[in-house]
Amino acid sequence: MARMNMVQAINSALDIKMSQDPAVLVMGEDVGFFGGVFRCTEGLYQKHGPHRSLDMPIAEGGIIATAIGMGVNGLRPVVEIQFADYIYPAFDQIVSELARLRHRSGGEFWAPVTIRTPCGGGIRGGQTHSQSPEGIFTHVCGLKTVMPSNPYDAKGLLISAIEDDDPVLFFEPKRIYNGPFDGDHNKPSVSWASHPLGEVPEEHYRIPIGQATISQAGNDVTVLAYGTMVHVAAAAIKHSGIDAELIDLRSLVPLDLTTIVNSVEKTGRCVVIHEATRTGGYGAELVAEVQEECFWHLLAPIERVTGWDTPYPHAFEWEYFPSQERIIEALQRTLENR
Repeated sequence: MARMNMVQAINSALDIKMSQDPAVLVMGEDVGFFGGVFRCTEGLYQKHGPHRSLDMPIAEGGIIATAIGMGVNGLRPVVEIQFADYIYPAFDQIVSELARLRHRSGGEFWAPVTIRTPCGGGIRGGQTHSQSPEGIFTHVCGLKTVMPSNPYDAKGLLISAIEDDDPVLFFEPKRIYNGPFDGDHNKPSVSWASHPLGEVPEEHYRIPIGQATISQAGNDVTVLAYGTMVHVAAAAIKHSGIDAELIDLRSLVPLDLTTIVNSVEKTGRCVVIHEATRTGGYGAELVAEVQEECFWHLLAPIERVTGWDTPYPHAFEWEYFPSQERIIEALQRTLENR
């Protein structure tokens, strides 16, 4: 089996779908001849031609509006918003038009648009290149929201997203494009070339949207995480010595509530981790779901470990990140309620 980092896995998914389906095209800022700022579309312009690998002006609202028109007329555009921080100029087109199209037309029209966007911090990008806005879009009915944590999932989920007849927001944690990160900035990233989840089939395969995976089995507490935080949580669990079960959500909407409920009913405890700010974040929704479904099984209050309620800080980004230390403290607090 081939070994790929997340960038290569995403590129492979795009290449396969463009080869299989003439309706699939990529579009965005610098995605054509240049191959994308993170190189996810490298070589697609040369292989599939400029009419299917489109460089667009710096006008995110116009890019999404164009993609909607393409989708309504039978194409399957895959849009790249160069950084998730710059998705806000396209917010109205996404939430008011793209998300509602099938419903407002009574099922007469729809637009199979996939929106890829690199997100999250840890690359010293400052507050305008480090944000995690996924929670905002999970509130919008009509959108599916996905965030992989490794190359294998990235390829399988992206293929599923492109083949989906409804819009999918595909968030890519750029901190782990080249390898997993355990939250300790004094240590180098581990290359995906030496990590088991860097093994990626070269052929077509799907991972269903809406299906979580148990990254690590355990019995004492359930940890819910996605994206970069899966790796920080795994490192924290290892160093804590606690027998925790780590669930990689992979898909935020739709959410695999069955896997979560089965785990929390087994462990009786739950810790939710995400990189985005705390107030109104996706963790609040997870806590509410677990409380509603698992109340009579809970042995301790549900904990949240998140980014702080502040604009992403350039100088103190390592303090902003949910660290191993903060996660271990949360795990220990849940276990104190025995």
